[in-house]
Amino acid sequence: MTTTASAGDIGGTGPLAVRLARAGQRLRHADRAHPWVLDTAVAALVFFMFCLPDLLHHGSARYGDGDGDGRHRFQFVFTQLPLAAMLALQAGLVLPLLWRRRRPMAAFVTIAAVFVLQWSLDAVLRADVALFVALYSLALHGQLRRLPWACAVMAAGMVLVAVRVSPAMSVWDALFFLLSTATAALAVGLTVRTRRAQLAGLRERAARLETERDQRIRLATATERARVAREMHDIVGHNLSVIITLADAGAYATDTAPERGKEALQLIGDTGRTALGELRRVLGVLREASDGARQAPELSPQPGLADIETLCDGVRAAGLEIVYRTVGEVDALDRGMQLTVYRIVQEALTNTLKHAGAGTQVNLAVVVGDERLVIRIRDDGPAGPAGPGPRNEEGHGLVGMRERAALYGGTVSAGPAADGGWAVEAALDLTPQGGAR
Repeated sequence: MTTTASAGDIGGTGPLAVRLARAGQRLRHADRAHPWVLDTAVAALVFFMFCLPDLLHHGSARYGDGDGDGRHRFQFVFTQLPLAAMLALQAGLVLPLLWRRRRPMAAFVTIAAVFVLQWSLDAVLRADVALFVALYSLALHGQLRRLPWACAVMAAGMVLVAVRVSPAMSVWDALFFLLSTATAALAVGLTVRTRRAQLAGLRERAARLETERDQRIRLATATERARVAREMHDIVGHNLSVIITLADAGAYATDTAPERGKEALQLIGDTGRTALGELRRVLGVLREASDGARQAPELSPQPGLADIETLCDGVRAAGLEIVYRTVGEVDALDRGMQLTVYRIVQEALTNTLKHAGAGTQVNLAVVVGDERLVIRIRDDGPAGPAGPGPRNEEGHGLVGMRERAALYGGTVSAGPAADGGWAVEAALDLTPQGGAR
């Protein structure tokens, strides 16, 4: 058991990478909250690693080079600086690192000026490494258009150093070492900058995709709500209109023809049960059980053209006289098209029953052609209101019919007929999507 765990620890770098990533993320959050801490830490590190040794070994700096036989020996002695001057130069090299991220160009220029002054005095300090740190910070945080000028200044400073150390080593060797170090600092800064830009782009893209996903979810939710609202309007509006008409007729017939009142009550019960079943079918998929699992809704087929006759029978019982006919191959229509036709007819008959009243004669025709399907509903009722609201009011019913027709590239028109009454005509496109036959 122990051997297996050890092998997993050795081979599995995933948990270690995750821990390192989390630690890096915590450090970045802490740095954003207190940026001065990291800047102070960098300046303190440079001081303790490079400035403090010079202070502890303050004295003549002597560098020698020679062979083992002593046949050739060369000594090069740098200028010995007073302690106060050394401290001043070290401060000029290290303190600008405190603002290397906020003002990278200013920090680099300040350090470069102190660097040139120091080497002009023929003095050498370990704190010169601050110039490479400043170049790295400029490449990482500064404006890229200023980087060529900084590189030119850096190259000039490296040439000055190479010339000063020429008695001890070859100028070209010194230049190669110094320029390689400067190039490495510059390359590391640009690499980190590019990496951060890529990560920022990925984070921005992830945030944008998340926003787009939320927008799509909200749009889908709104679309589904509109669909459910449209279905409920068709179901409730039609059946309530029939129930109200039957209730009025039953109340009128109770005293004169009780059997007609009983028949009206039976029709009201049948219509209410039909409406309740359709509502359960529409809303059943939205209902969830208390434990979070979806209950299986009571499903039934969506109404189609075959159900229009049953729809007409129910409306006839409410008092309308309907003549219904079809032309063409209506059974060849797909279920979606049939549902659309059924709902348009249902809404049109509901409006006729609501506004024209009982005793109105309605001619209903569904004509299926090669490229178009036409629905014509015409009644002989008054063009003005027989019930509440004008016949030509732009209500939810007409809007719903137009929305359904638009799904199949169709249109709906409604208005007074030329010979009296009210007419509704809907035309749906039967050509396949894209126009291909």
